[in-house]
Amino acid sequence: MSRTVIRGGLVVTASDEIHADVLIEDGRIAALAASGTPAAEAWTAERTIDATGKYVIPGGVDAHTHMELPFGGTFASDSFETGTRAAAWGGTTTIVDFAVQSVGHSLREGLDAWNAKADGKCAIDYAFHMIVSDVNNETLKEMDLLVEEGVTSFKQFMAYPGVFYSDDGQILRAMQRSAENGGLIMMHAENGIAIDVLVEQALARGETDPRYHGEVRKALLEAEATHRAIKLAQVAGAPLYVVHVSAQEAVAELARARDEGLNVFGETCPQYLFLSTDNLAEPDFEGAKYVCSTPLRPQQHQAALWRGLRTNDLQVVSTDHCPFCFVGQKELGRGDFSKIPNGLPGVENRMDLLHQAVVDGHISRRRWIEIACATPARMFGLYPKKGTIAPGADADVVIYDPHAEQIISAETHHMNVDYSAYEGRRVTGRVETVLSRGEPVITEREFTGRAGHGVYTPRSTCQYLN
Repeated sequence: MSRTVIRGGLVVTASDEIHADVLIEDGRIAALAASGTPAAEAWTAERTIDATGKYVIPGGVDAHTHMELPFGGTFASDSFETGTRAAAWGGTTTIVDFAVQSVGHSLREGLDAWNAKADGKCAIDYAFHMIVSDVNNETLKEMDLLVEEGVTSFKQFMAYPGVFYSDDGQILRAMQRSAENGGLIMMHAENGIAIDVLVEQALARGETDPRYHGEVRKALLEAEATHRAIKLAQVAGAPLYVVHVSAQEAVAELARARDEGLNVFGETCPQYLFLSTDNLAEPDFEGAKYVCSTPLRPQQHQAALWRGLRTNDLQVVSTDHCPFCFVGQKELGRGDFSKIPNGLPGVENRMDLLHQAVVDGHISRRRWIEIACATPARMFGLYPKKGTIAPGADADVVIYDPHAEQIISAETHHMNVDYSAYEGRRVTGRVETVLSRGEPVITEREFTGRAGHGVYTPRSTCQYLN
């Protein structure tokens, strides 16, 4: 039996803050006891970690990543090996990535392909959602089988006609199936058909710079698609999770649905909370670094997103980590913004940026852990194994220094991408040590993990459904 004791830290979970020592046995949390009490003092262990003056928090759960995703004639630049290592550096100990069904192929083929990409490569634990690109009778039957196996969420796209796009009928059929099998439909809510018209018109006018990516993907078309997805889910009697919400008008649609008592949930991402169309408009094609979909919005949308996180109209902050190097990948869109691969790097930055939000007064410490650890774990059937520090939970634990200052930079990050979306940003708070199932992956700012430590983790269904 291997034992580790973490002493003297402030244990912060979604529900509690307590000065406690933590006992870990064989990869799981065995006990918590108030620091300095006889119960805690009696513990012995092979490894003792001094967390005095630090936070002891659950490892982050990033429920939206895209390692090695094929997109726009290229691939996301992080492999499962590099991406999960970077996640660990940022205090994230579980990712839920997206396996892709290609049109004309089965869900099983897509899932097998993604399992092969990840198997033996990951530094931290991982699970999969399934992107459904081709709804037909066979696909619907496969959805039932995947839910039974622990792939309990399915992503559909109202955007990207000709690639991932599903029409309203296909969406409705998938939602009806998930209403029966307990799965959760995740929706990329943008009106892709209308956006394609606006893209064509903008390019015909000679508007080719990256900033026009944000101008054609209008907030109203995100709101319209969000509204339509909610109504389709209501017709189907199915729950709905809207990914990467960026516009205040879309938040308003979610809030209205939740006020009506519907099982509708929303996620936003750090890029929408900290970046804006000002970044997309950076000169000399630098704006291409910030091309993602949904796009960055004008700065005034940020207040609505922060408010949504405080009022629980938005429940989760994930990264939508989908990195493409500026040189050779983002540059594919020089002279035509529609050919810029969509996606930003961020899996390493999320926990730190959200701690900065605590420092800045946007959210509380416990809310930080709730939106980054506990709620994504509950939403996607991983709690209480993941997302908390409690007896029986996996010992995915981060020792976090809330006072250390750092400057985010591509010079020092560990993501396999040649720029940082947050270059030069000073933040307070830094990951010091990370345990994944009790094993040190980061030890006092050194990587001590290994590819293949991370294991595939089947999931139960969403734990919020009434």
